[in-house]
Parts: sequence; C-alpha cells; structure tokens
Amino acid sequence: MAADFSQISWDAATELAAQTLIRLALQEDLDHQTDLTSQCVADGGGQATASFVSRGTGVVAGLPILPLVATEAGAAIEVELLAADGDSVAPGDAVATMSGPAIDLLTCERTMLNFLCRLSGVATLASRFVDEVAGQAAIYDTRKTTPGWRRLEKYAVGCGGGHNHRTGLYDAVLIKDNHLAHAASAGVTPADAVRSARQQAPAGTVIEVEVDSLDQLEQVLPARPDIVLLDNMSNEQLRRAVGVRDSGHAGVVLEASGGVNLQTVAGIAASGVDRISVGALTHSSGSFDFGLDWGRI
Repeated sequence: MAADFSQISWDAATELAAQTLIRLALQEDLDHQTDLTSQCVADGGGQATASFVSRGTGVVAGLPILPLVATEAGAAIEVELLAADGDSVAPGDAVATMSGPAIDLLTCERTMLNFLCRLSGVATLASRFVDEVAGQAAIYDTRKTTPGWRRLEKYAVGCGGGHNHRTGLYDAVLIKDNHLAHAASAGVTPADAVRSARQQAPAGTVIEVEVDSLDQLEQVLPARPDIVLLDNMSNEQLRRAVGVRDSGHAGVVLEASGGVNLQTVAGIAASGVDRISVGALTHSSGSFDFGLDWGRI
C-alpha cells in the first residue's frame, strides 16, 4: 500500500507503558501495604511453582509483562516463558512458568493474569478478523482503546496479525466528519482540507480523509489524499468506490469502516477495499481465559 502507519512492537516505549500500568495495578491491589490473605496463609510457606495455562484456543500476547510484574512488585520470582507473543495456543498449553516464595507467587498472580488475559483477548479477536478476510484486505485497529492501554492494546493487535492505525492525534492527519463540518462553515471543501493538510503537516505525514458518499469520494480524489476512509457504506457502495478509485487514482488507499463485525467483515473485504478498520478489536475484545495451575511445571 502507498501509505501506512507505524506498527507497534515490544520496544522500550511499549515496556515503559507496561511498567506504568503495572505500578498502578499493584497500587490498586496492595496500596503500599501487604497481601493480607497470603500473609496469613502462606507466610513462611516456602517455595512454590506455578504455570500459566490456556483454557481455550486463541493467540497469546503480553508474555513479556510477567517478569515485569515480579520486578515492580519486588518479588523474588523467576519467570520462564514457554511461548512467544503471537503464538497460537490450545486448551492445556502452558505458556509460562514461575517459581519462588509461595507468598510472592500468590501476591503477583492476579496482576500477571489480568495483563495476560486482556492482551491475549485482543490478539485472539484480531486473529479471528484476519482469518475471516482471508488475505483480501488488511485489518486495522482504531483509537477506540482503553485509556492508558493504547500502546499495549495496539501491540496485541499486531500479535494477532492485525495492523495499527495511527497511534494518536500527533502522528497522522485524519480529517473526519466533524472536521469537515467545521471547515464547511468557512467555505472549505473536503478537497481543500486535504490540500491544506498536505501543505501544513510535516513532510511524509499520512493524510487521510473520511467520506460517506460516492460524490464526496469523487471530490476528494483529485486532491490526492494517501487514504480515503469510506464510512458506513454498503458493500455495493464500497465496490463502486473501488471502481471510481481504480479509474484514475490507483495510488489512493481505500479503507472501510462502520458496521464491521465477524459476520460482515468478509463481505466488506470482498468489495475490493484495501483495508478495514475495526474498533471492536480493542473496545469489545474481552479477556482470553488463562489460569494458573499451582505446582505444575
């Protein structure tokens, strides 16, 4: 494709985002105090081992967070990863083990599982969408993310085979309907808005504009946006939009959005659009079921 956004990997920025959330999670659980239950039951209870085991079929994401939780908690836990983010898992698969003082394992287990289950849920849903389109179009996430979790959730989308849309308001131009409504009050057309963005944004910035009709599409194509977002169009409208684009503006990427779910995405992909953005990847993924099996290695 002619235009794309940066794909989030497990890098220093992603790890920093994870550490920030881990500190918040541990604060919620411990309030700078102690784990009362484990202190009462397991204090002096010696060493223990446990395994993180899949209860379903899906894709794992978030494994690098497990040792980070132990470090941030000041726990004497050794974590061994048995899988890698992006791996497929089946019921009964162990993806990691941990060993150390029993009280430390008991204190950290829920925080570890919360991150692993949440991010694996995102990765698993992304993989289901990717499978549904069977290579006909690329699946992209959106900014409809959990506040504070954006970088981690977008990383998990990548683990499931999806792609990342812009990370925030700072790294791409996306001229949406409300921008256009405001611009129209000053007599600025959608095409004018694209040209203005091209002139004012830093060189190399992706310029995308949203349209909701074929007439709008025909108006903006001569302004040469990198991407046109086709919002809430029927499959027939999407097919016609692809034909309009192909008739003289083949370098412009077409992205479909709106009304996308696992039942509709294959039909949308068959229209010939280049990619499909799916807010549900992050706002409706739920959690994947991992459990902690005590004493299993």
